[in-house]
Amino acid sequence: MQKFWKSLLVSPAVLGAILLVDATAFAGETIKTSENTQLQLVVTPNQSAENKNVQGQVTSVSQLSDVQPTDWAFQALQSLVERYGCIAGYPNGTYRGNRPMTRYEFAAGLNACLDRVNEIIATTTSELVTKEDLAALQRLQEEFSAELAILRGRVDTLEAHTAELEANQFSTTSKLTGQVVMAITDVLGGDDVNGVDAKGNNTTLGARARVEFNTSFTGKDTLFTRIQANNILNPDIGTPEGNLSFAGEDGTTDAFIDALFYKFPLGDSTEVIAIANAGAADDVTNTISQFDGDGAFGALSTFGTRNPIYYQMDGAGLGVTQNFGDTLALSLAYLASSPNDPSADNGLFSGPYGALAQLTFQPSDRLTVGLTYINAYNQELGAGSNRANPRSFFNSNFNVDVPFSSNSYGLEATYQLNDNFVLGGWVGYTNAQNLSTEGGTIDRGKLDIWNWAVTLGFPDLGSKGSVAGIIVGMEPKVTNSSINEIDEDEDTSYHVEAFYQYQLSENITITPGVIWLTAPDHNTDNDNVIIGALRTTFSF
Repeated sequence: MQKFWKSLLVSPAVLGAILLVDATAFAGETIKTSENTQLQLVVTPNQSAENKNVQGQVTSVSQLSDVQPTDWAFQALQSLVERYGCIAGYPNGTYRGNRPMTRYEFAAGLNACLDRVNEIIATTTSELVTKEDLAALQRLQEEFSAELAILRGRVDTLEAHTAELEANQFSTTSKLTGQVVMAITDVLGGDDVNGVDAKGNNTTLGARARVEFNTSFTGKDTLFTRIQANNILNPDIGTPEGNLSFAGEDGTTDAFIDALFYKFPLGDSTEVIAIANAGAADDVTNTISQFDGDGAFGALSTFGTRNPIYYQMDGAGLGVTQNFGDTLALSLAYLASSPNDPSADNGLFSGPYGALAQLTFQPSDRLTVGLTYINAYNQELGAGSNRANPRSFFNSNFNVDVPFSSNSYGLEATYQLNDNFVLGGWVGYTNAQNLSTEGGTIDRGKLDIWNWAVTLGFPDLGSKGSVAGIIVGMEPKVTNSSINEIDEDEDTSYHVEAFYQYQLSENITITPGVIWLTAPDHNTDNDNVIIGALRTTFSF
């Protein structure tokens, strides 16, 4: 084994010597090259009786003044000097590479190099393995050849993945997305609802356009900016029931900055969202509704999108979600509707606000349950009867602005029975109390407001990505009132909605649907209302 290692180390010097012997077959002959030059191997002084004027050992080829990097043998001399240390020069710092040499000189020089190589071998192989060690290693390699092959494959895969990650390291990025919702709507039935000819509504065509910028600075955070224009209006049927999830407020085509927030992780299990404008409940927590598509997808109506108690959350503020493992999460949020208004009864803490706390339980991928509490001030449900939205009711009927506070409680759930059927629903209760008598003109009191819904979803019905949905429920209804100016809703209105969201392509969905309201505004004196809609969503 030691002979093997010696042969590896000696080979450069031996090969060089063989070439030199071959080139100087006779003593005293010069070595002819293609450039008509001669090679000289100079030995140390004690190795040549003929050359008494040879200088001591050199340690760098640069010490030889007549050796240049352009010389044909420069690399060979550099290796012998700097790697093996067996080349010497003349006292005047020259090598005299063109000088002829004798066989004696060659033998002495070769012997010096071999001695030097033996010294290197002695100092570098003392701790080498034995022949028995190599035999054991070879036996183990044969026994574990299969495992070694698997390990080699894993290492190759890991190296490939590492190379891919290095080539695609994260940098600050902004991604532009967009969405256009075009909707044709009409009221197909309902001659008289609270004195309004609902059926007299004309067929309308409107659009909601959104441009969204998703920016990330670390790969885990998101700065979200949305610019929106929306001229879609709700049908005029004399009640908030039947409001559309994709409708705007003023019907103008002015574009403005809508949602603006920054979401980032705080540790491994906590997520924080800071909202500067137009925040909503679905930004700060899971609304646990299979048809919550924010107007572009899913339900056509405001009521069918999510539990109405969530609509008391809007504006600017802060949200935190703490995950306890994979099954339980706690969401806390505070949103103010007029945080930038310094006037009386406005601002971040004195104006309308909604404060949310929700526990979300997800024991499996198929089942999700939520328990929700919302404390709100001067916020409304935005669905249900006129009386279930008391601030608007007092404003339109008595022309007074009565402040209200409320506490709302909700239970939401979805359960996927199989790949093609999802059962869901919710129940919500709101207790609202007026905080002013407006100079004794309004009685103090409370309202009990209930709502519920059952949702049936049929994913991939007809084609991949398509979904059919049915929603049956009761929009917010005043079941008890201690405010003399607001009576209870004595009758019950039912909301029945059906739609089919057809996935035409990856970027286009078409959703025809119908909304049927029995006894609108929870009043059997009103005619039933049927609202038809055809929504087309373009995503890019």
